[in-house]
Amino acid sequence: MKNALIATLAATTLLAAAAFADTEDPIEQRQELMKQTREALKPLMGMTKGEIDFDVVTMRKSLAVFAETGKQFGDLFPPGSETGHDTEAKSTIWSDPDGFRDALGEYNHMVSTTIQANPHSVEGLKFSLNNILKTCKGCHDDYRVEKD
Repeated sequence: MKNALIATLAATTLLAAAAFADTEDPIEQRQELMKQTREALKPLMGMTKGEIDFDVVTMRKSLAVFAETGKQFGDLFPPGSETGHDTEAKSTIWSDPDGFRDALGEYNHMVSTTIQANPHSVEGLKFSLNNILKTCKGCHDDYRVEKD
């Protein structure tokens, strides 16, 4: 079981690295990471809503994407990347870098906790995913511009 998880994490890392090979622009890179995260969320939401069957392997793959993108995300807000490419980043990311780092740390902690807990039921996934999504909302409320 651990070997399957390690293989999943390795594959996810390679996919994320491949996405960055096309651009060095931090705004484009962070937008790509958010896209990957949203795509990984879809099957988890489907499971929790009963739209698709609960599947541990799919859950682990999605959580591995969350873990990998979360590790990379914090480095993609250098000075000078506040504007451009229709970014949704609020200026508070740069005026409150410690708060932003803490919010991202909470997300990464919840993802790591969920991976370690390895939920084996849709109920366990719902509980863990709810906690992860609360950290997403908290960060987005403070550090993301709401687009129409």
